Amino acid sequence: GSNVLRMSAGIQIKPKTAVQKSKTSSPLPCSPEPAIKAQPKPSDKLNPKTIDPFGVHSRPLSAFAAIYAKGGIPCRLVHGSVKHRLQWECLPQTVPFDPLLVTLAEGLRETKHPYTFVSKEGFKELLMVEGATEKAIPLLPRLVPVLKAALAHSDDEVFGRGLDALVQLSAVVGPSLNDHLKHLLTNLSRRLMDKTFREKISVALQKLEQYGGKATVAIIKSKIPTYCSI
Repeated sequence: GSNVLRMSAGIQIKPKTAVQKSKTSSPLPCSPEPAIKAQPKPSDKLNPKTIDPFGVHSRPLSAFAAIYAKGGIPCRLVHGSVKHRLQWECLPQTVPFDPLLVTLAEGLRETKHPYTFVSKEGFKELLMVEGATEKAIPLLPRLVPVLKAALAHSDDEVFGRGLDALVQLSAVVGPSLNDHLKHLLTNLSRRLMDKTFREKISVALQKLEQYGGKATVAIIKSKIPTYCSI
């Protein structure tokens, strides 16, 4: 009987040592080499946890972010040591305003980097190209509701970007904006109560009058009676 026990003990020991030998002869699963090789597994692309380590995709992308991710915005952010700038893939004057100007205006409501910078700077630079007036005026019926949404946003920075964009647009399209101005003034009137924006809004309204002409004064006063004409 004791011989049988020894035999069975021997049988148990032998496979153990064989396993140990096989372990030492091949690299361990946690060693750096196979980990590097295992990284680009096709299955990783399907695993939501590995798609984006920063968790940006944990909720659906906004329309602007989705277009930007697909390369639909023909400019990219270039990080500078002092300040950032945009790099256009082609000359801005060759880019069709429709739908890019509207898309950039929609991006003004973004709250994440780099979308905040790309939309603000892209909108501004596109309006600076030669012939911008003729290209922007037909888009006003689509631009105004988008700017209105930015001006109605609860985020102060979004509102500020919307206000800057409105003044930039007014400088380019001039009196053509007057027909649409009423839709934008309600949100400016609300924010006038906020000390943070009071002066900035007052300056913006004066610029709207400057670019829109005499007819602008009556339109502004219809929504903001306290407005003092320049």
